Amino acid sequence: MQPVETSDPDGVDYGWVMQTTFVLTIVVGSPVVAVLSLRTPLPTWGSRVEFAIRVGAVVWILVAVSVFAYARRFDAGDGGENPDAVAPDDGSE
Repeated sequence: MQPVETSDPDGVDYGWVMQTTFVLTIVVGSPVVAVLSLRTPLPTWGSRVEFAIRVGAVVWILVAVSVFAYARRFDAGDGGENPDAVAPDDGSE
């Protein structure tokens, strides 16, 4: 099956980077926020929300930069196929 449309800006699949960043931020960020909150006094809901946003923002930036660097170095997110090397569909199936 041939892709309908392909794009190769700078060799990075930005959709893959965004999706992976989203998932990894939740997977990594939730435990980090939970562990760090154990040693921090958080008496009100406002302080809890502010704490989660501050820590979550740092986690998100670190994950996003790491995922982008990984994608740029290893051409991740393309499914392992070169879109220019995909055989054209001749309809013989």
